[in-house]
Amino acid sequence: MTIPEILSTFKTIAVVGLSDKPEKPSHSVSKYMLEAGYTIIPVNPMHEQVFGLKCYPSLSSLPNEVKASIEIVNVFRKPSDVPPIVDEAIQIGAKAIWLQLGITHEASAEKARLSGLEVVQNRCILVEHQRYFS
Repeated sequence: MTIPEILSTFKTIAVVGLSDKPEKPSHSVSKYMLEAGYTIIPVNPMHEQVFGLKCYPSLSSLPNEVKASIEIVNVFRKPSDVPPIVDEAIQIGAKAIWLQLGITHEASAEKARLSGLEVVQNRCILVEHQRYFS
C-alpha cells in the first residue's frame, strides 16, 4: 500500500508515546489527526488521559475490543524502543506501523512486513496527510 492508501483506508491510530504537553510533536500531530477525523488511542504509561481520552500504558494493555480496532500504530519513541512495540503491534493485529520523522528500525520494519503489516519509517503522519489530503 502507498502512504495515501494507508491514510485513506485506516482510521484508528494507537499513538505510542503520546504526550499531554502541547509543545511536544506527538501532541500536535495527534491533535491534527483527531481533527482530521481519525480515532486516536493514546498509549503512554505516564498519563491517565490525553485529549480527554483514556491513555493506556502499552498496546498489550488495551482492552480486547480496543485492540481489535487498532489499524495504525504511530510511534513517537526512540529507535531502540521500537522492537517491543512492533512485537505488540503484531500481537494485537494492527495493520500498519508508522515510525515518525527521525525514527527507523530496519530489523523491526522487516519483521512487521513479514507479519503482514504495512510499514512507514521516518515520515511525519501529519505532513503526509497534508501532502495528500489538503
